[in-house]
Amino acid sequence: METDIPEYHAVGIGAGPANLSVAALFDKVGPGRELALFESQSAPGWHDTMLHAGVRMQTGWLKDLVSLLDPTHPLSFLNYLVTTGRVFGLIGAGYDTIPRIEFTQYLEWAAQQLPRISYGVRIDQVSFEDGRFVSHSEGRAVARSEHLLVATGTRPRMPDWFAELPAGRAMVADGLSQRLADLPADLDVPILVVGSGQTSAECVNVLLGRGHTDIRWVGRRSWFAPLEDSPSANDLYRPAYQEYFLGLPRQARRDLVAAQILTSDGISPGTLSGLYQSNYEARLRTGRFPVTILPARDVVEARMVGDEIELGCDTPGGRDVQRGAFVVLAAGRTTAPLPFDAELAREVDMSDAGEPIIEGDYSLRWKGADRNKIFLLNRGRYVQGLVDSNLSILPIRSAMIINSMAQRSVYTFRDDYVSTRWS
Repeated sequence: METDIPEYHAVGIGAGPANLSVAALFDKVGPGRELALFESQSAPGWHDTMLHAGVRMQTGWLKDLVSLLDPTHPLSFLNYLVTTGRVFGLIGAGYDTIPRIEFTQYLEWAAQQLPRISYGVRIDQVSFEDGRFVSHSEGRAVARSEHLLVATGTRPRMPDWFAELPAGRAMVADGLSQRLADLPADLDVPILVVGSGQTSAECVNVLLGRGHTDIRWVGRRSWFAPLEDSPSANDLYRPAYQEYFLGLPRQARRDLVAAQILTSDGISPGTLSGLYQSNYEARLRTGRFPVTILPARDVVEARMVGDEIELGCDTPGGRDVQRGAFVVLAAGRTTAPLPFDAELAREVDMSDAGEPIIEGDYSLRWKGADRNKIFLLNRGRYVQGLVDSNLSILPIRSAMIINSMAQRSVYTFRDDYVSTRWS
């Protein structure tokens, strides 16, 4: 065994909001306990390819890395605004929800103040040796740790039919900004956008802003549904509801997640209204709608017909066909694979559905969990509820993880004044 490998109390794979929140709050664990983060990107960033003009966050600015647990923390969003001299500018601009680029710059600011973040290091394998996790990058061991936090994020969901299309004629939403120049110079050529959520709406807006006049927006849902952001819906994103949710049977949790999906995956009402208004005003000016709204169409196949892409869609009324010169795919995301080596992977308990079993404290159920914990972040929506992949109570999750790792109450939090009773 190599002896010169840096050793930490915990290693975090990924330096997005999930692990940054844990790192920001980790100093209270105690002296001599260090957390190191390894990030495959070369510099701080968060959805950098999706920072289109006019894009807004879907959560309020108080829902940052630390504030809902410790509003006096130096890495709060408010302190970021004050110390960077932009607080009066942002307040004066009168935003209902802040620009996504603002939140991204806040994360970059916070990351620059946290120690032990290594960028440009992709952890591609984790083994367990002599009571410690060993994290490897490109065949080299870079860290040993007692505990492990896996927050590797998501990647675009790729339906089978997408693979049938020529790479030069199809792209995922993440690549739209970089590949705008690849789109046809003729703005009247039909462009297909596939997806029913916020990302697909943002892609349609980008194409509208570029001047495209024949955008065909194809979605599986029966309507392009807005985000449910009522006070009652927000009750589902607070610690009191999470505590109730954790006590439910597994199937009941799955049913609730399906029923509540639009509280997380809907389109921001402002985005939707703006798109419809732009479409209407274009009709007044030019005599035609630049965006054709095509809901209730589940794309099940794709093929080239001459020089056009043909999408075959299942609809309540039968088969429907849509054609275009180019396809932008915004059909959801899926979790990245876990970087465990074969031996460690065999020690992990799996559900009947083939998914790793996650406990109520976000830890993975595995053979060595009594002494060495693996925390899986943003992968447990059927354990924790939709809040698991949402920024709403990010620091509360971090507190739960830190308490579990330390096996004591490093942090306490309260959720009083609850008028809703679920049980």
